[in-house]
Amino acid sequence: MTGVAASRSFFFRFQAFSLLYCLAVILWGAYVRATGSGAGCGDHWPLCNGQVFPTAPRSQTVIEFAHRLSSGLSLVWVVISFFWAKKIADRHSLVRTAARWSLIAIILEALLGAGLVLLKLVEFDQSVARAVSIALHLVNTLFLLACLTSTLWLSRNPSDFESPPRRFLPRDPSFWFSVGLFLLLGMSGAVTALGDTLFPSKSLAAGMAADFDRTSHFTIRLRFIHPVLATLWIGSVFFWSRKLESMEFNRIRSFLLGGVILQFLLGILNWVLMAPNWMQLVHLLCADLVFIALWISGVTYETRKSRF
Repeated sequence: MTGVAASRSFFFRFQAFSLLYCLAVILWGAYVRATGSGAGCGDHWPLCNGQVFPTAPRSQTVIEFAHRLSSGLSLVWVVISFFWAKKIADRHSLVRTAARWSLIAIILEALLGAGLVLLKLVEFDQSVARAVSIALHLVNTLFLLACLTSTLWLSRNPSDFESPPRRFLPRDPSFWFSVGLFLLLGMSGAVTALGDTLFPSKSLAAGMAADFDRTSHFTIRLRFIHPVLATLWIGSVFFWSRKLESMEFNRIRSFLLGGVILQFLLGILNWVLMAPNWMQLVHLLCADLVFIALWISGVTYETRKSRF
């Protein structure tokens, strides 16, 4: 194996680590929200309660500070990937393009996280601004996952380190319809999770009654949107997956459809259990993995089609 080939092989492994690490950071961020620890460092950023390292912290401070440290390391990994890609990939290659977009996405993610803290849209804030901000934060998180996934998936192929005159984003309308619905589904899920955190139900019957109570908080009255969008999205994914009915896409299609079914069952279980913190994290992890599978299916479909 030549020096360049070895470096590209290590780059691929590093991207796998970076993506898995990012998933862990996303789950920890959800745990911060679920435990009401977003104000654990006060309204200070990047310092924590005015200190570089908080002394004698309470549990919420430890949770929030750990999230900031892990997020900072995630930024470091993406910066390393960006400069590494500049060294081993051609200027207009797909790998270098994906690495550049990953850097943009992680910077936006850091700025959005800082905004939540500085504007005090954390902990037990019940404002519309908080609901909107976490929905936008979710969209950018999915954007980041798409960029990291593209960097990882494309770095499998030596030709994608070069400068081929082709694109990797699919042009198929059914794919983008599924992605668009997933973004809306994720935004509604983020608002639903916020409502479950701020206003936990004492029983399943009480929760269902609150959904139709005009005096309930808007995050509760909007919960019905999430299952409606989920149903529409599942239909769109099955329609898109019909274009993957070939041997070369068989594994990706199976993983995608299997993940969709599992996510649907987890959604029902999350509702029956009244959204405990651990179940919210499992539901979120599966959602992220399904989105990664959906994105890989689109990237693979486009790159394979452009090669022939």
